[in-house]
Amino acid sequence: MTRNTIEEELKKGLGRLGVPDAPFAVSVPEKGFGDYSTNAPLVAAKELSLTPREVAQALLENIADGLPFVEKIEIAGPGFLNFYLSRSYLCDSLKSILSEGWKEGAVLAGKEILIEYTSPNLFKPLHIGNLVGNILGESLSRLLEYEGAHVRRINYPSDIGLTVAKGVWGLISTGGDPRDIKALGKAYQVGNTAYEDDVTAKGEIDDINKALYEGSNATLNVLREEGIRTSRAHLSALCAVLGTQFDTEFFESESGPLGRDIVLAHINDVFEKSDGAIVYRGEQDGLHTRVFLNSQGLPTYEAKDIGLFDLKSRAYPQFDTSLTVTGAEQTDYFKVVFAAIRRVFHDRLKNKNLHHIANGFLRLSTGKMSSRKGNVITGESLIEDIKAMVKEKMKNHPISDMEKVATSVAIAGIKYSILRQAAGGDIVFDPEKSLSFEGDSGPYLQYSYVRACSIKKKAQVENLVPEVSADMPISSVEKLLIYFPEVVERAALEYQPHLLTTYLTTLAGAFNSWYAKERIVEDSEAGRHKLAVTEAFRITMERGLWLLGIAAPQEM
Repeated sequence: MTRNTIEEELKKGLGRLGVPDAPFAVSVPEKGFGDYSTNAPLVAAKELSLTPREVAQALLENIADGLPFVEKIEIAGPGFLNFYLSRSYLCDSLKSILSEGWKEGAVLAGKEILIEYTSPNLFKPLHIGNLVGNILGESLSRLLEYEGAHVRRINYPSDIGLTVAKGVWGLISTGGDPRDIKALGKAYQVGNTAYEDDVTAKGEIDDINKALYEGSNATLNVLREEGIRTSRAHLSALCAVLGTQFDTEFFESESGPLGRDIVLAHINDVFEKSDGAIVYRGEQDGLHTRVFLNSQGLPTYEAKDIGLFDLKSRAYPQFDTSLTVTGAEQTDYFKVVFAAIRRVFHDRLKNKNLHHIANGFLRLSTGKMSSRKGNVITGESLIEDIKAMVKEKMKNHPISDMEKVATSVAIAGIKYSILRQAAGGDIVFDPEKSLSFEGDSGPYLQYSYVRACSIKKKAQVENLVPEVSADMPISSVEKLLIYFPEVVERAALEYQPHLLTTYLTTLAGAFNSWYAKERIVEDSEAGRHKLAVTEAFRITMERGLWLLGIAAPQEM
C-alpha cells in the first residue's frame, strides 16, 4: 500500500542517516498539506544534533528516488515532509479499482482467529446489549477475514444458571408457555423481581438452579429444555436478519461441569479454598480475587469461562488469537479470568493471544431504557420500531419491495450508530438521527451508494462506459479512494470498525458534494472519466458497507 511504501523508504532513509529506530508516523494531513505527511525529521533531529529542517532536507535527498509514484515532496513547518502523489499513479489506482475491484488484504494471512460475540442469556429475548455485541463482533469478523485471517465465529449462550432458574420459576408462577418467546420474557421478569424482593421466592429459585445443574427434576428439566429451544430459534432468526451465522456454538451447560472439574484439579497450584468457595487470588497479577466455585460447589461464570477455553482450544488447537466481545463493564472480570486461564493452560497458550474487546453501553437519546422490573427494550423491538419509522418516511416513495428496503435501512441506521463509536465507548442512540439522509448515518451511506448505482444505470441506457483520463482535474473523491485498503487494515489490526465508518462517511460526503457540482452522464472525455470516478466510488462503498455488515440496496 502507498503508506507502507512511504514508511519503508523513510526507515531506509533514517537508517542511512544513522537513526534507524526513530519512532516516526506517516499520516493523512489536512487538505492542502499533501496526500501524506510525516514527522520523521522532528523525531530524528535531536538524536542527530541537527535542526528538523536540516534532517528534512537530508531525508528528502535520501528517499526521493525510491518513491516513483510521488510527484513532489515538500518541507513544511518546523520540519515535516509532505508527499504529493502523481496524477499517473492516481489514474492507475482508479483503473485498478474498475478492472479488479479491491483485492483483499493479506496482513493476517495464515492466522486463525476465534471471535466470540453475541453470547446471550437464553430464556429471554435478546436485549440491546447483545445487539451491540453482535454488530461489533460481526463487523470485526469481516474486517479480519478481509485481511486474510481464518475467522471462527463463536456464540456462547447461557443455557443454565440463575437466569434460567428465574425463568423456570417464572413460568411455573405465571403458567406461561415455554414455546412463546414473549411468555419467556415475562417469566424472566417475574422471576427476577421475585428473586430480589421475596426471600421465600429467592430460596425456591436457588433450589431450582441447583436441581437444574444436577438434572434431578424431570419437570423442571422439560421446562428448561423447551424454553432453551424457543430462545435458540428466536436468536437464530434475529441473527439471520443481522447477517450473522456462527461456525460453532458452545453452551454453559457444557462449559460449567468441565470448568468445575478443571478448577478442582488445580486447587493449591492455581486456585485455593476460601470460606467454602474456591477462588483465584488475582492480587498476584496486580488484579483482584474472584470466586470460581461458590459455597454450594456450583461453577460461577468464571469457572464456566475456564471450561469454555478448554472447549475452544480443543476444537481449534491451531488458533493464534482468541477475541471475546462483551460489555466494557466486564473488562476487569476478564483480566482475572484470562490470568487464571494462562496459568491453567500455559502449555496451550504459547505464542497465542487472548483479548477482551469491550463494547459500550447503548442508551436511547430519549432516556427511556429497560429496568429490572420490566419495560425491557429488546433487540427485536428496537429493530421493529426503527423499521416502522422508515416505512413512515418512505410511504410516498414507490419501492418494489418496501419490507426488504425498510429492514435494510433500519438495520443500517442501528449498525452505523453503534459502529461510528470507538469500541468500548458508550453509545447514545437517537432514532431520528439514525435515519437521517443528511450525513453521518447508515442510510446516508446507503443513499450515496444508490445514487452511484442510479448513475451507472443511466449511463448504461445511453451506452456510455467509464474511461480514466489523465487529462482531467483530480477530484477529492479520487484522492480519498486510495486510502481505502489502509483504513481497512488499520481497523482490522486495531479492532476498531469506527475507523472505516468515519472514512466511508467522509468519502460519501466528498462524492455527494462533487456530484452536486458536476454533470456526470455525458458523452465526452470528461463525462467518461467522471463515470469512472463514480463507478470506483460505488465499488468502494459497496465493499465498505459489507465490512460494516450493512446492506447495499439498489433502491431506497
